[in-house]
Amino acid sequence: MPGVRALCLSLCVVSCALNAPQRRARAEHVDVLVLLPRNASYIFSVAAVRPAIELAQRSIASERRLRFAVRYEDSGCGDRALFSLVDRGFAQKPDLILGPVCEYAASDVVRVASHWDVPVVSAGALATGFARRDRGYTHLTRIGPSYLKMARSISALFRHFGWQSALLLYEDDREERNCYFTVEAVHSALEAEQLSTEALSLYPRERAADGEDIARLIEGNEVVIMCAGGDIVRDIMLTAHHWKLTNGNYIYFNIELFNASSYGNGSWKRGDQYDTEAKQAYAALNILTLLRSVKPEFQNFSLEVKRSIRKAGVPDHDSGDNVNMFVEGFHDALLLYSLALQDAVKNGFGKNNGSQITQLMWNRTFEGIAGQVSIDANGDRNGDFSVMAMTDFEAGSYKAVFNYYGINGSFQVLPGFNSDRFTLRERHRPVSAEKSCGLGMSTAMGIVVGAVLGTVLVLALYFFRKYKIIVERRCQQEDYSMGKHHQLREDSIRSDFL
Repeated sequence: MPGVRALCLSLCVVSCALNAPQRRARAEHVDVLVLLPRNASYIFSVAAVRPAIELAQRSIASERRLRFAVRYEDSGCGDRALFSLVDRGFAQKPDLILGPVCEYAASDVVRVASHWDVPVVSAGALATGFARRDRGYTHLTRIGPSYLKMARSISALFRHFGWQSALLLYEDDREERNCYFTVEAVHSALEAEQLSTEALSLYPRERAADGEDIARLIEGNEVVIMCAGGDIVRDIMLTAHHWKLTNGNYIYFNIELFNASSYGNGSWKRGDQYDTEAKQAYAALNILTLLRSVKPEFQNFSLEVKRSIRKAGVPDHDSGDNVNMFVEGFHDALLLYSLALQDAVKNGFGKNNGSQITQLMWNRTFEGIAGQVSIDANGDRNGDFSVMAMTDFEAGSYKAVFNYYGINGSFQVLPGFNSDRFTLRERHRPVSAEKSCGLGMSTAMGIVVGAVLGTVLVLALYFFRKYKIIVERRCQQEDYSMGKHHQLREDSIRSDFL
């Protein structure tokens, strides 16, 4: 019957017309693989970062109609990340990978993901080698400021204050090697400025040398830049103070990017007999750290994340009120990807076009949870950093004295800044002994000087037995075997340091 068929056809057309907007409005589903350590001792563990990612998910779902199916896998800080990725890839390749953070874990994962045309966004993978995208890291976007971005803030300080030489002291655990990669970047940045550098690696629980070696190295340089655990930094500063090397003739920095809130709360304090000396020594120590946001939204975000962490019974490694850069970064990673995917869809691409989405994340500025986030043309975040100094010498507390903004290389001087603190005073070099042409020093004066020197020597020997620091000297010029670094797969990140 023609009439019935026409009526059915009409109803079908109307039904399709009514349902079409619903299909267009249907949310896009994105399969996300998060590769982070399950070990809660890491400040970027799954338990620490998951609440931030879930907050981002809810925000994006309401604003951009994107739905993320997120799966968390254990990356460890080594090969486990690659195994987790491959196991997942056999079932179905993800649309997006968040993480890993550790350099050795990230190296293999990013290469495989780049081959698969899958975008990777990480708040880690901070080593200098990852900046060379042509070496297999084509799909990596770094939402956390890299070590090289931090190092350029240091080279800017050298240019501004006219410093010419640096001693780089770093702790090397031969495993994750965070300080190795940190100082590698500083070495690279200062070398590009044709500045003199000397490096000294500190190996805990290995071959020991007394603090006199440290003091001699400090005497040969203008600026001392450290990356090490708190106890080692304290020992170095006590050594420098005992040798009277904290009187303004040398500039000291400690790089503390991830937990600088401890400064200002007595990081020099141990409750031992050396606390008074340590506080005096730390008066000469400056701290280079990330510029922290005071944005109210970020403070509320931090409170909510910390509340979730406590509820889950997970240790909170952030001693301050705010979360660390990794937690913040992975929240913003999801925001950045959603913006890029939205633009890709407008340009006729989809979630399977990983290279296009990656390019749309680069050379972009957007509003993150803690403030403006700027990604450069190479896919690396422009970092903002603060220099903290002791401003209350009685309490021994620190506060930021100036900020550095990476996007334009500018400095912002803050209340409490004192230029004398960063100006090298005249060096008083020891006078070399000369042959006497007259009567020379009197016998009485010789006895007095000998007694004083003998007392100083006894005290110095006692002190340096108390403060032995495990060191192995390395210089730019020495022909150093890299065999042990190859065992650590140094070649996988193509490090040129030392």
